[in-house]
Amino acid sequence: MNAEPLKEHLKKEGATLVGVGDVTKALTGEIVHLNRGIALAVNRSLGSETVEQLVKLQRAAEIWLKERGFRSLSIPPDSDRIKGKLIARLYKLFSHKTAATCSGLGWIGKNGLLINKRYGPKLSWATVLTNAPLKPDSPVTESLCGNCDLCVRHCPSGAVTGSIWSRREPFKKLVNYERCRSLKTNRRLFEEKPNCGLCVTICPYSRKGLSNKARSGK
Repeated sequence: MNAEPLKEHLKKEGATLVGVGDVTKALTGEIVHLNRGIALAVNRSLGSETVEQLVKLQRAAEIWLKERGFRSLSIPPDSDRIKGKLIARLYKLFSHKTAATCSGLGWIGKNGLLINKRYGPKLSWATVLTNAPLKPDSPVTESLCGNCDLCVRHCPSGAVTGSIWSRREPFKKLVNYERCRSLKTNRRLFEEKPNCGLCVTICPYSRKGLSNKARSGK
């Protein structure tokens, strides 16, 4: 089933990026029948409207699929994890990063974030799972960080391990999140923010007009 009409529809609704991936291998028994993951991304420049926009896009996808007789299940944005919601139980069962990498929209950087070639890690993500037999995009299976280690060298908490992501080794530890969330360190350096976000801003893919030399971290 051609996925392009759905993608164009969602881009007209405001999506920055849309991709479709075959996520069969990442699903548990409860949702294994929903083996297509529609990855939705919006630019974080939307600020406080980011979550609202992602939820709007998910709803648009749900309606599009329902009108064609297909089922869907929306996994809310990471920034909208309200405790007590029934859907919150699915957070540990499926990751937005999985849908995005399976859709070819990016890879997992050394900083543990989803990185897109054009926008870097400056995107917010949501996912819609469906049983619609949409033609999947080609997945990204290897990191494109190369020799760049800016996020490793400049992480104030020393939380970034420097390991390289690959779909062959999906459970490799990239970030020590206990260190990343260290309030003692981050309060001193970043005025009580729970984490500093330096690994987002320092990533070469976050900045425009960089040379290939800069992207290599040299």
